[in-house]
Amino acid sequence: MVERALELSRNDGCVVLVDEGSTANLRFAGNTLTTNGVARSARLTVISIAGQGVGVVSRAAVRDEQLADVVAAADAAARDAQPAEDARPLVEGVPGSPHWDDPVRPTDFGVFETFAPALGDAFAAAEAGGRRLYGFAEHSVNSTFLGTSAGLRLRHDQPTGRLELNAKSADLKRSAWTGVSTQDFTDVDVAALGSSLAQRLEWAKTRVDLPAGRYETLLPPSAVADLMIYLYWSAGARDALDGRSVFAKPGGGTRVGEQLATLPVTLSSDPGAAGIACPPFVTAHASSRESSVFDNGLPLGPTDWIKDGRLEALLQTRYSAELSGLPVTPGIDNLIMAGAGDGRSLEEMIASTRRGLLVTCLWYIREVDPQTLLVTGLTRDGVYLIEHGEVVGEVNNFRFNESPVDLLGRVSEVGASERTLPREWNDYFQRTVMPAVRVPDFNMSTVSQAS
Repeated sequence: MVERALELSRNDGCVVLVDEGSTANLRFAGNTLTTNGVARSARLTVISIAGQGVGVVSRAAVRDEQLADVVAAADAAARDAQPAEDARPLVEGVPGSPHWDDPVRPTDFGVFETFAPALGDAFAAAEAGGRRLYGFAEHSVNSTFLGTSAGLRLRHDQPTGRLELNAKSADLKRSAWTGVSTQDFTDVDVAALGSSLAQRLEWAKTRVDLPAGRYETLLPPSAVADLMIYLYWSAGARDALDGRSVFAKPGGGTRVGEQLATLPVTLSSDPGAAGIACPPFVTAHASSRESSVFDNGLPLGPTDWIKDGRLEALLQTRYSAELSGLPVTPGIDNLIMAGAGDGRSLEEMIASTRRGLLVTCLWYIREVDPQTLLVTGLTRDGVYLIEHGEVVGEVNNFRFNESPVDLLGRVSEVGASERTLPREWNDYFQRTVMPAVRVPDFNMSTVSQAS
């Protein structure tokens, strides 16, 4: 399909992307499997270039006899388009993928071969303990094929898996959540996850009501991932150059080079990172302020966004890099945060806390002020009070107001980094390695009535 679409285009240049996807899922409620299913999908995107005009047409499940019409529509749209500000020569000289012609291997229920029996055992343990388990497991494989009139032939096969697990007491008044990110479910320890949730439900038997205020707070890796992903998504160079984001420098330019964190934290991406590998080249289905269709196929490598607490890079296309005078650093589909050296586990951080809060996860995160990246959101499925190194009970939920950027400057401890699943953003971004962090004055702005 890629080769035929390129042959059919009559304009000056053409980029063709084909995404072939498959998913398998298990869903469960009340310690019982409720549904399961498999699905296949395919999408063709034709990016036609006429001079500096661009036409993009994307269609799902395109049949052979429809291909010529899709390409013709993209060609016509390009001829009618105004010149694109990000127009650049198409990328050349990137070695082709050796597995370009290999058959696509979709996922199926075989991926759950060892996981499903373990899940059944977790159901039995929960039933015996008077708990109910709810949630889902999902695995997908997306094969992306990228071909261009400049000669690129690139392919990436992306496996992605996630498990969300929620435990509730028999009366449904106590609730706890956990989630994991995985490539193939062989590394998911369901029994350990179930035991962790059971412990949290025990903690929640004691209720402690606290007022709004600033508290020393331990944020687990999942909550840190949600905050850092939002920081990452907001780190576009164009917005910074235009004075529209927290990364804009007063008087013009960007804050690249400024110290953001007092501790030597690093926020980075690496397409080859073990366990969270992602496409090693740019795949842009449309241009935006952070991406350019002209950059399709541009090689990606390890990139530090923040290094030793210092802002190193922003999301850059070739076009924005010319405007900023900074290196070309396109977005990458994973995110890694780490402190200096080996941090302590979350359990060790709890043990060293005199008095503070332990937050399970964050949700309903929304931006309040782009100039400071102030966001608001809610706690969910367990906020716990720590006293003298032990969890003594569950606390009411809160609404919080915090800026992830400002937070970096106030973090007093960074724990050990581990692969984690963000709660809020895992529909869009799952490949993260994050630490737990200690914030001495996390802003719980109001008490939430959510339970």
